[in-house]
Amino acid sequence: MMYLYAARNFSTLVGLASPEPMANMYDAAYFRATWVLTALDAGFWTAMKIRKKWLRDIASMVFTVFYMVAAERADEKVRKVRGMLTVDHLRVSWNKGTSPYLGALQNLMRPRFTRWPPRAIRIPRPNTSDYKEPVSAWLYYDGPISDLEHINKVILDIPGGGFVAMDPRCNDDKLLAWAGKTGLPVLSLDYHKAPEYPYPYALNECFDVYTTIIKSKGRCIGIPGLAQEELPVPSGLLLFYPALDMNIGNWMSDEQMALIKDRRMRVTNKNYLKRKNMQYNDLVGTPHQSDDEDEYPFPRGPTTKTTDDDPKDQALQSPHPEFSHASPQTWAKSQPSAPVSKQEGQSLSHHPEPMRTRLAMASMISYFNDRVITPEMMRAMIILYIGPHNRPDFSQDYLLSPILAPDALLQRFPKTYFLTGERDPLVDDTVIFAGRLRRIKHACYSRRETQGIEGLEDVADFDDKDVAELVLIPGISHGFMQFPTIYPPAWKFIDRCAQWAEDLLNTADSRERREQRRSRFQRQINTESSGDEDRPLEINMTRLRGRTMSDTAKLKGEEATDKSGDDHEGAQPNGILSKKKRMNGRARGGRGSRSIVKLDSSDDLLSRRMQGLAGALTGLQDED
Repeated sequence: MMYLYAARNFSTLVGLASPEPMANMYDAAYFRATWVLTALDAGFWTAMKIRKKWLRDIASMVFTVFYMVAAERADEKVRKVRGMLTVDHLRVSWNKGTSPYLGALQNLMRPRFTRWPPRAIRIPRPNTSDYKEPVSAWLYYDGPISDLEHINKVILDIPGGGFVAMDPRCNDDKLLAWAGKTGLPVLSLDYHKAPEYPYPYALNECFDVYTTIIKSKGRCIGIPGLAQEELPVPSGLLLFYPALDMNIGNWMSDEQMALIKDRRMRVTNKNYLKRKNMQYNDLVGTPHQSDDEDEYPFPRGPTTKTTDDDPKDQALQSPHPEFSHASPQTWAKSQPSAPVSKQEGQSLSHHPEPMRTRLAMASMISYFNDRVITPEMMRAMIILYIGPHNRPDFSQDYLLSPILAPDALLQRFPKTYFLTGERDPLVDDTVIFAGRLRRIKHACYSRRETQGIEGLEDVADFDDKDVAELVLIPGISHGFMQFPTIYPPAWKFIDRCAQWAEDLLNTADSRERREQRRSRFQRQINTESSGDEDRPLEINMTRLRGRTMSDTAKLKGEEATDKSGDDHEGAQPNGILSKKKRMNGRARGGRGSRSIVKLDSSDDLLSRRMQGLAGALTGLQDED
């Protein structure tokens, strides 16, 4: 067999064969993993028509071994299948982790993170849901169920799979690692898949589970400590190579490039942006400009504004199609290129300069031949997910394409972590979405700071990392956290995600404790100052009868001072009265008189007090 292999691959072994282009594009470890994945896909697709399951499982592994040796045959098999993809092909490929023989091999090679296996549970729907069927899920927790009564946190996992495949058990490596490293329960949803349950059925399932967890205070999964009545936003979000735009296109718009070329994100986007700028130069062989050069000018699109400036609060009525691919609105808003004008004194002779182009290709087309996710697969997934009876508006439906989300919705987002490969066909949408989050949060913070809105006294200077953190991993593409067994570097990314989850939950706990302390302090102050203010309006009748007209005029002047003092105190943070002002209020009453209440009303205080006196005498006093 070794002789036959050497004979068939002689040119490759001695270095005479043409280079594999994908090998140069990917990291060596990742390319090796995709080579194994390609053999697995070819083997499982070859055996998928065998009816008997036990025989099909055995044949899948046998064919996989064959295709690992005959790599060219595997590539040819995968290429032909992807040209005529069906939902069965997608499910066989992405659910192969549940195969008994492959699963047993993974269990042997996987580190032991927990002593307890995953548990299948059912989550009931909330009363407000239109559906009644419970949602299936798997609970990953390193301990008995009885220990959950001491837990008040949970990690909710919504697995991927192109909306058509992959249940939580296909992600055992990641979920068991999270449960073991964080010590927290990890609830992974087995939501219904398309095409049997097209959009937005799965979206409603995920929302119903989140609602049930909050409304039941965690009792639905055995956690009694989630004491939330309202439906809050999560403590944070972790997004791994997400699909954010269902409107696949070829070219980057000006608005998209403006977000990608943000100077504050040069460190994160440096290599990613450099490759985009070099797409043209690689074709013509022109040297590229230095990284220190100013970015080449893009015509600016319309400046996005947040809805705080809109008095009618068009919160969820203003999606942004200019940030989506292939939207007609984008090209309509683009400004025509202006002719280059020569400045005075500038030489008209030609100087060699780096060629520049405004045409930056979208990552979906740049990585057309990706070995994990291809345009054919994206097309099939989108068609299956939308279903035969839906006709969505791709320029408006932000529940289908989150990249269109209105500014008001993004303002409410918690801190979000993004993790994706630089060579992922979906990387553009991830970078754009992270850029929108930063820009909108920064604009909202600046406006609140300018207006002097309360609540910013505990907030430090705005930091982009408090809003979103984007990690672009060089040399890899999509789905690297799905197969750490054959791509060992994925374990460190899984560990990093577990640390992110802990940081988000700890930050949420610290914020909640600060709010509780502030609330207790506010209640204490209000309790101390309300003893006198809750009394009925009273006045010293003996002193009042002895007053003259001049005394009355002086009293009016004092009340005017009181009124202006009330306005100033109302502007104090948290409504806290200063000690000096409270003492002044007691001093005016005298030792033998009762306190005079300061009213928040803008009415004439003297007439109100006189009305209270007359009412007591005539029996017509208003009851407050």
